[in-house]
Amino acid sequence: MGAKISVDSATMMNKGLELIEAHHLFPVGLDRLGIVVHPQSVIHSMVEFRDRSTLAQLGPSDMRVPIASCLAWPARMESPCEPLDLAAIGQLTFEAPDETRFPATRLARQAAEAGGAAPAVLNAANEVAVAAFLAGKIGFTRIALLVEQVLESGTLPPAPQTLDEVLTVDREARATATALLGQRYSGD
Repeated sequence: MGAKISVDSATMMNKGLELIEAHHLFPVGLDRLGIVVHPQSVIHSMVEFRDRSTLAQLGPSDMRVPIASCLAWPARMESPCEPLDLAAIGQLTFEAPDETRFPATRLARQAAEAGGAAPAVLNAANEVAVAAFLAGKIGFTRIALLVEQVLESGTLPPAPQTLDEVLTVDREARATATALLGQRYSGD
């Protein structure tokens, strides 16, 4: 993983962004989507059906496996990864995300619920915040705080309808995040 993805994993913003993606890619309401923390990183996705049976995609803790599965679907391709050894793993555990420790999951759900441009604003603000963290300009806990402040900084525009509108929302959110960064976090 690259540095940005590693930070998004540590803040759990990756899970929040995945929630937003699932909401937009599949005809599923946010009330039916959830985030579950799985420390072993063996289950990459799960879906529960009407009959309450659940189908899970399991694989080694290597993102090449779910990506290859998705790219080759419905066929399968050879993987350079080691086979999954469930006996060696021993047990699979799950827990709800702690939104106090990981506020990014709450912010992502709120952005998804708000709709409109909020998810694009969330993403742009997060990119600025993570870049500032990686540059040593802010501490780790300031990442979600900056994202939240950008989301709360004014009236969110309506849902962008064109790529140009998406890019405008992105640019404006980045500018807001950068301005807030300069005002509040210098010397953090």
